[in-house]
Amino acid sequence: MTEHAPLSLTDLAALAEAIRAEIGKAVVGQAETVDHLLIALMARGHVLLEGPPGTAKTFLAQCFAASLGLDFGRIQFTPDLMPGDILGSNLFNFQTSQFTLTRGPIFRDLVLADEINRTPPKTQAALLEAMQERRVTLDGTAHILPPHFMVVATQNPIENQGVYPLPEAQLDRFLFKLLIPYPSMEEERRIVSRYGENRGAPSPAELGIAPVASAALLAAAAETVAGITLADSVTDYVVRLVRATRESPDLACGASPRAAVLLAGAARARAALDGRDYVLPDDVKALATGVLRHRLLLSPAAEIEGKQVEALVATLVEQTQAPR
Repeated sequence: MTEHAPLSLTDLAALAEAIRAEIGKAVVGQAETVDHLLIALMARGHVLLEGPPGTAKTFLAQCFAASLGLDFGRIQFTPDLMPGDILGSNLFNFQTSQFTLTRGPIFRDLVLADEINRTPPKTQAALLEAMQERRVTLDGTAHILPPHFMVVATQNPIENQGVYPLPEAQLDRFLFKLLIPYPSMEEERRIVSRYGENRGAPSPAELGIAPVASAALLAAAAETVAGITLADSVTDYVVRLVRATRESPDLACGASPRAAVLLAGAARARAALDGRDYVLPDDVKALATGVLRHRLLLSPAAEIEGKQVEALVATLVEQTQAPR
């Protein structure tokens, strides 16, 4: 892989602000979600967006890819979708009498897995190797995915017919699970004013979103994030916080060591985007809920009592002593 000189923290902050501005041309609100997408991009993580229909989950992913200048692919997950529809396959060419690789939509920089929980586990599993190893194996041959490969998946939390809950192994591949709420009254008024007269969904290009980044620029940004200092005391804090999830009586299943690694990497990215070359405990606290909410299973007693995972994470963050 080609080495890229890291960006300065000032240049990285300017890049992030330019990306936010481009997305803001089309997407109303959702500033926190955009910040988490930027953190995931810099930390080389994947994101699961969960929210009711019509809250611009798909549109946000499209605008995010357009602002980055990345090759974008969308997969609409359905009950009859097969693994080959995602990965591709080797097809026999009768003219050459040889098998030819037909690449599936997974071979893109940014892949939108739309309504990911609408397809059976067999097809969901097609993403496991791609998300973890950043490669796809077809007929025994490994094919490397693009260096900035990222999956943004969406799912609807209010449907229970014709859906297949994501298995824990699949959920654990996502850096963040972000909850997309309904917009505020003022935001919804702006949405209706801006798009109420449109016929059909406009594309990001039609709304003036232009690429403000490139593959080389993103590689340089990743080098910057890799150079952010993670003090031993903060590392210890991350580990203690994650281990506390395994000791809570309200949780039947806590977070894995992978969660600790991903949380530390995301904290590095947040620090860099904030213009710092070192991680603060506040970076860890700010990202803990997004990193942990989909990795924790409530105990039966906690479910009966109506406890929420987010509230339990907040309690564990409060109870785990942070370094000074």
